[in-house]
Amino acid sequence: MTDLRYRPHHFLCSLGFEGKGYSPEFTANMTAIVQGRLRAPGGESARITVTVAADDICAPCPSRRMTGCDNDAKIAALDAAHAAALGLAPGDVLSWGEALTRMRALPDRALSQICAPCQWLQYGMCEAALARLKAS
Repeated sequence: MTDLRYRPHHFLCSLGFEGKGYSPEFTANMTAIVQGRLRAPGGESARITVTVAADDICAPCPSRRMTGCDNDAKIAALDAAHAAALGLAPGDVLSWGEALTRMRALPDRALSQICAPCQWLQYGMCEAALARLKAS
């Protein structure tokens, strides 16, 4: 049984999450998932199913439109780049621990390529989190 459904780009978003989001509801939901589940004791065993539609992170997003997004083209590009970089395909099931292993294996400066359209890239949270992961 899987615990979560994730779009490919949300793996790195969860790694870099620092309590900021698009709305109070979005931030509360992401905090519950990331802090309450993935970063909690035993979080590495959380099972995640890869999807290319709105997922558990998207649930309260103000840009969500049913299973899509106001920014579908940008999100699809992010998902495609992250799926290729992390070796993910829709329907794949992996643990958060397995996802961490895949993220740890990303080449240095990979985020400047795969996260290029992301508005959060400029803040450096994901780059810093990936560097910490690689150093651990």
